[in-house]
Amino acid sequence: MIKKNNNITLLAFDYGTKNIGVAIGQSFIGIAYTLKVIKNKKSGGINWLKFYKLIKKWEPKKIIIGLPLKMDGSQQCTTILAKNFAFHIKKKFNIETILHDERLSTVEAKYILFSKGGWQKLQKGDINSLSACIILQSWFEHNK
Repeated sequence: MIKKNNNITLLAFDYGTKNIGVAIGQSFIGIAYTLKVIKNKKSGGINWLKFYKLIKKWEPKKIIIGLPLKMDGSQQCTTILAKNFAFHIKKKFNIETILHDERLSTVEAKYILFSKGGWQKLQKGDINSLSACIILQSWFEHNK
């Protein structure tokens, strides 16, 4: 729960094996904004240097990471990968890390982008970043 007089910066990540969407928000206004996607290394590893630069620049007090679950709430392969990513974020940067249900965030992101410009707007990076934004906005709404 966030105290109303305590304005903090939060980052949100939509974990993916190729790209990780990024969003930012302030607790005072409770609105999320998209940032650029971070591409993973070609080997599939996380590009930790880019995360270091991102966290140094924005100095978030909390990080929200989308938890990919099946529609019935059960885990899938990417659930374990996202949990592992969250563990490493917390360990490397010593920032409170919170997993938040992300079911249908990608579907919603695709719908929003498609409605703004058809198939041409459905760029993978845009989808990932907007998904992160939706995850953070959802977290704000659940923690008013």
